[in-house]
Amino acid sequence: MAEMDLMEKIVSLCKRRGFIFPGSDIYGGLAGTWDYGPYGVELKNNVKQLWWKMFVQERDDMYGVDAAILMNPKVWEASGHVSGFSDPLVECKKCHHRFRADQVGDKCPDCGGEFGPVRQFNMMFKTTVGATEDATSISYLRPETAGGIFVNFKNVVDSIHPKLPFGIAQIGKAFRNEIAPRDFVFRSREFEQMEIEYFVRPDEWKEAFEEWRRNVHLFNDAVGIHDSFVHELEVADGDRAHYSKRTIDFEFDFPFGRKELYGLAYRTDFDLSAHQDSSGATLSMQDKEGEPALVPHVIEPSFGVDRTVLAILSSAYTEDELGGEKRAYLKLVPAIAPVKAAVFPLLKNKPELVAKAREIYMMLKRDIVQVMWDDNGNIGKRYRRQDEIGTPYCITIDFDTLGERPELKDTVTLRDRDTGEQKRVSIGELVGRIKS
Repeated sequence: MAEMDLMEKIVSLCKRRGFIFPGSDIYGGLAGTWDYGPYGVELKNNVKQLWWKMFVQERDDMYGVDAAILMNPKVWEASGHVSGFSDPLVECKKCHHRFRADQVGDKCPDCGGEFGPVRQFNMMFKTTVGATEDATSISYLRPETAGGIFVNFKNVVDSIHPKLPFGIAQIGKAFRNEIAPRDFVFRSREFEQMEIEYFVRPDEWKEAFEEWRRNVHLFNDAVGIHDSFVHELEVADGDRAHYSKRTIDFEFDFPFGRKELYGLAYRTDFDLSAHQDSSGATLSMQDKEGEPALVPHVIEPSFGVDRTVLAILSSAYTEDELGGEKRAYLKLVPAIAPVKAAVFPLLKNKPELVAKAREIYMMLKRDIVQVMWDDNGNIGKRYRRQDEIGTPYCITIDFDTLGERPELKDTVTLRDRDTGEQKRVSIGELVGRIKS
């Protein structure tokens, strides 16, 4: 399968099956914005919940926050975003289309015209807060979630009293006025991040860095991102951010090329020290009694939710032949599948089958929330529809379930998505099999 052909198939499936739609679609869209549909939002929420469970709830050294999107503009001045968060911009003299200077050649790719001079374009979305619009009312939509973590460091330390090492995690929206959003949800103007700032003693950063390097791979495995498609790029001295002493980019083989999926950086004490100097607040902590207070150093693993979803879809999209017919399906790991199982009555016009199927559906729904009812079309079409959205199991209630053959009473047909294999199992076994 050609790589760009794969990308077109993924985008088509996402719209057709209710995963991801173009933003403001009925009005012709808005570049760089995407809306998640019924199955897409379930997939995305499953990814976020698994990340939170792995890196916050199952650990004793992690604490969560949910900071505001709008922040005092001094936050972004201290972090360097106001003065330095920019991309090189060029504009075509002929058609006036704009591009990132580092992503085009000498001529405009749209009309062949010449470019004007390169200028820096700040990517933060500027807005105003309050009833007046002047210099004192300026604020920004946050360009990253990390800022909200750093400014809440003191609040977490004062309220929770953690000991080093410990981390603060946040999942939330961020906004960047990208010059050229592209590649579906890979680079957009509104996106979601899952970020951790892991605070350590200065002499212990290497051990923490290695731990989080391993954790990135564990998360990839948990959500079904194929490890063979993931590559670690050790960022060279001249290419790292000025505050970083070590950075690894985790790159993924997307259909449009190898691009950054996640980042892992050792940011020293740059952020806390910058905010301490700017705000006047004390952002040091006494980790051990009798020792002087210190400003911790930080390891930052940063995960993009939307890029994770795209990498999952790229890994999961599969074409094969089943029963003599070609099919396309999403080979999603059950933990993140938007629907865990679908329940079918064999025939929708047989009240006794529908009633029994409804009974089983409601029983499963009590234990497994993401269970779907489907009685639309013949069984074959229902299977294909569920395959396309990545449902691991389909459960069919037929006349044998009702006791037409007494030895099969209270059993159902359980179909496996990947193999198409069908087994008779008892109703009592269903929850355990689906959850396993």
